[in-house]
Amino acid sequence: MPTLRQQENRTGLALISPTLLVVLAVVVLPLAWTLILAFQRIRLINIRDTGLFERYTLTNFVIVFDSPGFWSSLGTTLAYAIGGTVLSVIIGLAAALALRKPFRGRGFLRGAMLLPYVAPVVAVAFVWEVMLSPQYGILNEWGVRLLGWDRPVAFLTQREATLSLLGIEISVPVALLTVIVFEGWRYFPFAFLFILARLQAIPGELEEAARVDGATPSQRFRHIVLPQLAPVIALLAMLRFAMNFNKFDDVYLLTGGGAGTDVASVRVYNFLTARFDVGAASAQALVLAVVLIVFLVGYLKFFAPKPVEPR
Repeated sequence: MPTLRQQENRTGLALISPTLLVVLAVVVLPLAWTLILAFQRIRLINIRDTGLFERYTLTNFVIVFDSPGFWSSLGTTLAYAIGGTVLSVIIGLAAALALRKPFRGRGFLRGAMLLPYVAPVVAVAFVWEVMLSPQYGILNEWGVRLLGWDRPVAFLTQREATLSLLGIEISVPVALLTVIVFEGWRYFPFAFLFILARLQAIPGELEEAARVDGATPSQRFRHIVLPQLAPVIALLAMLRFAMNFNKFDDVYLLTGGGAGTDVASVRVYNFLTARFDVGAASAQALVLAVVLIVFLVGYLKFFAPKPVEPR
């Protein structure tokens, strides 16, 4: 007869087995298959005839690293991921602080804040394309009529523009900044929800005591609210960075990866659909995964909350 502990262990395994099967099918097997493809010279035309034990090689990585624009696309990806992350967290923080205190209509505004996040990406991308169009976009109409622009700006197809600031000519990546702004606008509700939940959990007595002691609103935010939000913001930054680093649909729908927005995920797609090079596409995807792992290790080492040692 099995002991009570053995029965409990079997019951536990039976309860978690569906989750393990899902993780195995959705995460482990695709990852293992990508690893195998990354080290084999496989094209789409011969993938059915390729087995698991074909000759392994590093040629795919040589092709990826030597391909024109790889390193610049990696820099573009980092700029896009960091810029979109910082912007979404800042907007989410501002929105959470603005809607923290009760007032008439606060519930409606909180719900409206979620619209960019829950709306279909195809729909919002189309709206932005129409809004930013140099021919009939409302933003260019306002810019030319009210702000004195010399000519409309092709926000999604213009690679760079030169601005003069204090006599210094500065080159501005127009299309890249546009997709970064889109990223920050579309995903700030994600940060808004996390930060607002943490704000609601901050004891009101802390800020009330600081107010009684004469602390200004900026001092209360800096010394009381911000330290309470720091772990949540660090976690949000890591999550949004990982999501943005692998982002494909937003950039592809807005610019198709052109005009200086050739992020790494678009290059993986092009390797697969334009060159039909499954091995090189898998190798580049593996390179992206390694870069993300490096950033994750850095987050866990320097920013993740440390467990409290028992005394």
